Amino acid sequence: MLEKKDGWFGVNVKDADWSARDGFGMCADFERAGRFPQTGVRIFLLEPEKPNCRYHRESSQEDFLVLSGSCKMLVNGEEFPLRVWDYFHCPAGVTHVLVGGSAPCAVLAIGDRPDKPELFYAFDETAARYNAQTPEETTDPKIAYADLPS
Repeated sequence: MLEKKDGWFGVNVKDADWSARDGFGMCADFERAGRFPQTGVRIFLLEPEKPNCRYHRESSQEDFLVLSGSCKMLVNGEEFPLRVWDYFHCPAGVTHVLVGGSAPCAVLAIGDRPDKPELFYAFDETAARYNAQTPEETTDPKIAYADLPS
């Protein structure tokens, strides 16, 4: 890892802070020196047929690039296949979630960090088929994930 005291750093993906959550695969978080104030950057390692999170929309944009494998992007109730090197731009207000394909899939996710983020976790039949739905529609992440082990 390359690191300096004035805020910049470099890290290899294998040395990033990886976390796992039952049913949602793994996530590499690069913000070991503290939360980035303007942009969030993560790599999701999606398990086959599993979502990366709950079906939601945000008040800011996100961008996704498939690095390996294939997955599905559920967007506003529709399902779209994504393959290696496919890029998906998700403007603010678009309800979405990624779901792994038939084998593990790695996806780079980059998102804006607004001062006052707004989230809405929506229920959708397409998302429900992949266990990406929330127990109830809500703006509270604690409620959206309340049915999962902590």
